[in-house]
Amino acid sequence: MKQIAENKSFGGRQLRFSHRSEAVNSDMTLSVYLPPDAQQGRVPVLYWLSGLTCTDENFVHKASAQRYAAAHGVAIVCPDTSPRGEGVPDDPDGAYDFGLGAGFYVNATQSPWSTHYLMYDYVVNELPPLITAALPLDGDRAGIFGHSMGGHGAMTIALKNPLKYRSVSAFAPICSPISCPWGHKALGNYIGEDQRAWKQYDTTELVRIAQRHLPILVDQGEADNFLDEQLKTALLEQASAEADYPMTIRRQPGYDHSYFFVATFIGDHIDFHAQHV
Repeated sequence: MKQIAENKSFGGRQLRFSHRSEAVNSDMTLSVYLPPDAQQGRVPVLYWLSGLTCTDENFVHKASAQRYAAAHGVAIVCPDTSPRGEGVPDDPDGAYDFGLGAGFYVNATQSPWSTHYLMYDYVVNELPPLITAALPLDGDRAGIFGHSMGGHGAMTIALKNPLKYRSVSAFAPICSPISCPWGHKALGNYIGEDQRAWKQYDTTELVRIAQRHLPILVDQGEADNFLDEQLKTALLEQASAEADYPMTIRRQPGYDHSYFFVATFIGDHIDFHAQHV
């Protein structure tokens, strides 16, 4: 990894790196916050996955997370939301909900997306050994969280890999991509028309078949304009109840889909993860 930026924050270091990714066949950037405790040894790591249109920097600048990460002695790793660069295909219409900035944390199987859009492999398999080799991070003490598309990514990745992560949380996650327009567009293009193959990237479906229960916290704003059409929180509540999968799903009155919502409750989420990692 090549370091391209550094800022001191709450006694720790906010870093930014670039590197060549074999998983997505392009150059990638990522941001990492190291708390002050990292000066004395390896610290637990939380992976943050951002939503549609975001880069690795949105969370860093808007969530006010460094204060809480420093207090709990945990690092936060923020990868980009998609591959980028020359030759990486984008939505033909330039829409925000597919292509660049919208990798959906899946492994694409359809051309031309399958050459680059393997964000699941990048987050789960390539990124952890890369950063733990370069930085004082304890990869065995890891949690994962995210917002919107990133909430979907965090939940599905954790449910598919319950031994890799000790906890998972999400802000306004896309709970059932097979049941919403964002999901139909992304999974239809990346994975293909067979909706049976989509279930492996749908939180409500994974909850129903989970054999191991992870600690889960979900916050959803009730004034979120995407709630009914795209996020489908009610389907997650139903699936968890039917599967007897214990999780905390909090509906927050008056809060929307923005980073004002994330910043309000980010302290709760980092505290939640710190109890487990």
